[in-house]
Amino acid sequence: MEEEKRKLRTGYTTGSSATAASKAALLSIIDQKKIENVDILLPKRSYVQIPIYSCKFESDKAVCSVIKNGGDDPDVTHGAEIITELSFTDKKNEIEIEGGEGVGIVTKPGLGLEINKPAINPVPKKMIIENIRETGKEILSEKGIRVVISVPKGKELGPKTDNPRLGIVNGISILGTSGIVIPFSTAAYAASIRQNLDVAIAAGNHKVVLTTGGRSEDFAKKMVDLPDHCFVQIGDFSGYAIQQCGRKDINRAYVVGFIGKLAKMAAGVKQTHVKGSKVDMSFLAELALKCNANENIIQQIKKANTARHVSEIIQKNKIDGFFDLICNETHKHMRKHSEEKVPVDVILFDFEGNILARKSEQ
Repeated sequence: MEEEKRKLRTGYTTGSSATAASKAALLSIIDQKKIENVDILLPKRSYVQIPIYSCKFESDKAVCSVIKNGGDDPDVTHGAEIITELSFTDKKNEIEIEGGEGVGIVTKPGLGLEINKPAINPVPKKMIIENIRETGKEILSEKGIRVVISVPKGKELGPKTDNPRLGIVNGISILGTSGIVIPFSTAAYAASIRQNLDVAIAAGNHKVVLTTGGRSEDFAKKMVDLPDHCFVQIGDFSGYAIQQCGRKDINRAYVVGFIGKLAKMAAGVKQTHVKGSKVDMSFLAELALKCNANENIIQQIKKANTARHVSEIIQKNKIDGFFDLICNETHKHMRKHSEEKVPVDVILFDFEGNILARKSEQ
């Protein structure tokens, strides 16, 4: 229990890391000394102190870096080195921000970023500009400042993020809306779901496939013929994802998954994280009762270890209609979470990719 009670450590985004490295680079030129940590101004007007990993400077240029720290957030960019190279230009009072090695390039619309330009989101860009403006007022009265952000491991990290499906190639994105990483990526995950939907819509696709993870996505791709960017991994955020579909221009959503997540959705759970919500065995026992399962089977279900275990009991005892009920209940709740705006098609797979049941919109 101590583990549970311990307050999760927040971290800082790739945007904050790039901002800190940029500010350190400018300070090292101004002060002509190595900078060990800096305070940066966050979008919400508070400051955070970030340690500087490396700092090399001359009289008119510097290269500094920060090791990205995701706190207790399981993020693939945690531990990556974010480097900024700062130099002066003759464009008085102008600040240019560019992407170097390992910063992805945008190839699809819908992200609010220019096509063929680096994937540096507007908030981090604004944060870098604001911090540099505050620190370099005197310099900017005579010169311009150019910042090039690079992430040496970015190219290998990119494919481990959602970037490929969003059309961001050859690296990671410089992200962040608040500058701080909320543990468990709640904010980041929600943002990536919204972005994924925006990319699909911008590409002219108004049907999406909401999957609970990589395996269910692989199985869904064999069934539903849509471009890659229409497949949205929603993880535990089923209620949020379908609500966003209702608020955006989505006219059909396939909801695809295995018994574990769908059993929770069928019970009306909007956030299906393992720690946050256990599978309700009494609820599954009630569904089995509706399918005329006998008392012995009902008791086995109530004592079952996992939803997968329940699935095995149902199949072994040939209880007809149980998986259909899971899909029907999931369908009912997902329609409700979408505010009745989105036609929903629910598909329940077994672990080999066979369809156990399906509920399609009339």
